Amino acid sequence: MANEIISVKDLVTYFFTEAGVVKALDGVSFTIYEGESVGLVGESGSGKTVSALSIFGIVPRPGKIISGEILYKGQSLLKLSDEELRKIRGRRIGMVFQDPNSSLDPLYTVGDQLMEVVRVHAKISKAQARARALSLLELVKISEPEARLKAYPFELSGGMKQRVAIARSLAGEPDVLIADEPTTNLDVTIQAQVLELLGGLRKQLGMTLILITHDMGIIAEMTSRIVVLYAGRVAEVASTKDLYITPKHPYTAALLRAVPRVDVRKHLVPIAGNIPNLITPPSGCRYHPRCPYADQLCVDQVPPLEDIGGGRQVSCHHWKKLTLDKEVAAV
Repeated sequence: MANEIISVKDLVTYFFTEAGVVKALDGVSFTIYEGESVGLVGESGSGKTVSALSIFGIVPRPGKIISGEILYKGQSLLKLSDEELRKIRGRRIGMVFQDPNSSLDPLYTVGDQLMEVVRVHAKISKAQARARALSLLELVKISEPEARLKAYPFELSGGMKQRVAIARSLAGEPDVLIADEPTTNLDVTIQAQVLELLGGLRKQLGMTLILITHDMGIIAEMTSRIVVLYAGRVAEVASTKDLYITPKHPYTAALLRAVPRVDVRKHLVPIAGNIPNLITPPSGCRYHPRCPYADQLCVDQVPPLEDIGGGRQVSCHHWKKLTLDKEVAAV
């Protein structure tokens, strides 16, 4: 087994809003190993992006990390000063955000924005920074990189802007790259190109990739291991192959039943019920109001995240006696 590079232990992150305290992460634990590609999946509101922002150290107000641990190569990120954390953020851990339109400044050229980040991470001349910015554009396979250095974000297509955002995230040569819904608002062809680029860069640069998405098809293609989140807690952790063949948590099985396939005729089955309000989340297992297998134990007690062998973990009181059918064939 490779060395641990990111370890999240009992992480609690809340948002203190006028409506009440949103329990966005409530005891989340998972481990990422060097060189692997891991998917964080779940519906909107499951805690995927908040997990990433917590690791990256940029939880926006009114959010706050309440307790738990986030370790990078054994070093506690939550105990670092702001200055020490800045040396990790971007340089050791990079992040690609959902929407390049909001993360790229429309008032500055692509070259200016890349050069600024490069010079934050290395004390080099402007000419050296420009050469590095050019090499980053070449790395992400942007055509006519010299011309793109002089372009403003609004002059670029959506796919090209996302490539620029990826280039910027690589400026510090990070060990870990977090990609948060990197194909949002891109058409299918461009989505495939961006995902192929990320997969190729991970192998080429020897990075660890954490891919955040609600798209189970993307996860199947891009990852070797999956962390399934539901309502601010971890439901299941497994290798991608094991999770798709034999899901152990009812929520995981429900997610897979809702995935369309081109090779098999099947009925798509929506997940019953609604995502819970995290200001007043359900007691016990947070999935119990939507779970067909729930009983009083599920209502009363929070199921532990249990190691079940083969590198798998599941948070379900009844996983041992359940045989979950992830497919519903068409008639």
